[in-house]
Amino acid sequence: MNERILIIEDDPAILKLLQRGLQYEGYQVDVATDGRAGLNLARDRHPDLVILDWMLPGMDGLEVCRRLRLGGGLPILMLTAKDTIEDRVQGLDAGADDYLVKPFNLDELSARLRALLRRTQTERVQVYKFADLTLDTSSRLVTRGNRQVQLTAKEYELLELFLRHPRQVLTREVIFDRVWGYDFGGESNVLEVYIRYLRQKLEDGGEARLIHTIRGVGYVLRENP
Repeated sequence: MNERILIIEDDPAILKLLQRGLQYEGYQVDVATDGRAGLNLARDRHPDLVILDWMLPGMDGLEVCRRLRLGGGLPILMLTAKDTIEDRVQGLDAGADDYLVKPFNLDELSARLRALLRRTQTERVQVYKFADLTLDTSSRLVTRGNRQVQLTAKEYELLELFLRHPRQVLTREVIFDRVWGYDFGGESNVLEVYIRYLRQKLEDGGEARLIHTIRGVGYVLRENP
């Protein structure tokens, strides 16, 4: 299991309970204690699911939920002390996929998370296509035109990241975090080495370059330099 969960919660005790419990179950966990920080993390870290408190300082959970929903189908579990039918309706209308009232049972919360993740995983895109490049996540098959491209596990993860964010400049820091899970340090050239390997394999049949360097920033997948 390597799904990433974002918790937006300002109660330190609940935050600690959730973080420890979910990390123990194998999830990667990011935390934010206010709505704006949560929205920024959702944008930068691309979580698979958000656990969202209703009563937050500044921007409340309903507004955060609405803004997250504008970004697509990210599953949202709303966690709140508000327990009336009207509250539930309001939360679900704001875009929450599920609603759990405090105090809650951690086992029940975990079961609801698994159900939401199962549902969204079946809805996720299984095949990414860009120009003449195709990546099938179910078979892990990569092709360039009619040519099959053999990739190592890390090369595959790197390419999938680019295909999930076409034409978007990805910084070195974002790539390190999403593919390696930590920062190798500014002097490491491991990313440049893997980009070179990936380019060689994708361009082995004389095809045009798709992964371009943005000097001083990172890399981008696009048709033109």
